[in-house]
Amino acid sequence: MKGTLQLWALAALALPSTCAADEPKPDRDGKYWIHGDGISAAFIAYGASVSNFVIKDQYGIERDVVAGFDNASYYGVDRQHPHFGGVPGRYANRIKNSTFETDGVRYRVKANENPTRDHPDGVDTLHGGPDGWDWRNFTVVSHSDNSVTFSLVDPDGREGFPGEVVSVVTYSLNGRDWDLRMVAEATTKKTPIMLSSHTYWNLDGFANNQTSTVFNHTLHMPYAGLRVGVDSILVPTGELLPNKKGGANDFWSEPKQIGASFGDDDALANNCGLNCTGYDNCYINNRGALGPYDWREQGPVTVLSSPWSGIRLDIFTDQDAFQLYSCNGQNGTMALKKTQGVTGRNRDKFPRTIPKYGCVVLEVQDYIDGINNPEWTRDKKQIYEPGGDPYVLQAKYRFSLVSDHEETSKGQ
Repeated sequence: MKGTLQLWALAALALPSTCAADEPKPDRDGKYWIHGDGISAAFIAYGASVSNFVIKDQYGIERDVVAGFDNASYYGVDRQHPHFGGVPGRYANRIKNSTFETDGVRYRVKANENPTRDHPDGVDTLHGGPDGWDWRNFTVVSHSDNSVTFSLVDPDGREGFPGEVVSVVTYSLNGRDWDLRMVAEATTKKTPIMLSSHTYWNLDGFANNQTSTVFNHTLHMPYAGLRVGVDSILVPTGELLPNKKGGANDFWSEPKQIGASFGDDDALANNCGLNCTGYDNCYINNRGALGPYDWREQGPVTVLSSPWSGIRLDIFTDQDAFQLYSCNGQNGTMALKKTQGVTGRNRDKFPRTIPKYGCVVLEVQDYIDGINNPEWTRDKKQIYEPGGDPYVLQAKYRFSLVSDHEETSKGQ
């Protein structure tokens, strides 16, 4: 009962003033659509996931720029389960050895990654375990023309995590901004909480008739001079590594195409794990080194843009880290949605699937596996207890056209 009361209290805090009084109802595909200024997005209860994001490109053509499925029912049966657009929890990213300690008590959570003969389920935990939050159906609390709110009660002991956690996730479209707010509270025991949005982006809507990869996308992370060091299976080693200027992981000194370092085996070999070429790295948003800041005004922690579509995405967040994943695990077997794909003369050259490096995931979050690296002093950001402050993640995804910024620069 306490968890239910807490949930509705959190929901009241998270709900926008425009919430509808009627019972929320999805469309025939099980999706809840919301609308902004020239942008629209669809969400589903499974994983509180974003399934469609539609915006007009520089030619006025609508592009659906996120990966997903046409029907909400397929998310629960897809065997690949690539975490399309969901909220990973209760602890996003990896937990070393599937264990952590709080107040001298060691907890073991369910493993689900890197299986071995001795450990057939895996040797570490990814995104909350085999039944993490993005595998579960959330409750739809409210739905209006520009906002949708989901809730979840995560029971004590689920996947091995201590204590009950109640959470509310609100997505809103305000003008050309997609606003995210995730609130979670420990109600019975001290427990780790770290969430994120695991959205797969392709700003060309997977419709580029010149390339099927995101190598043409330009990325800039102006505060990301450091990244978390990881071992061969992407579990943090405790090191914070410098992203040397001009190196493969340098996206801070100036904007750079995602594909700029590909082809240089020495630069990217094993960068995303053993025998993996690409990116699956946690970068540190070191804005605090520049002094006090307002995350909404300081400037984006990440800018992604494509010259083909002309679409630009600026990401603002109150989180101190950022996971970049270049879809190294995609292999051409994941189908596109009916709203995506190449049309016209070149359509036969591009299969209607997502190839390796065909998308990019940009995850706002805190330092990965901070619960096993106390020297990083992330406890106040990752460990929560009853009666204390709730976990809060906020982010703003602002959409525009590259040409808008070029005209502004010329005017100055």
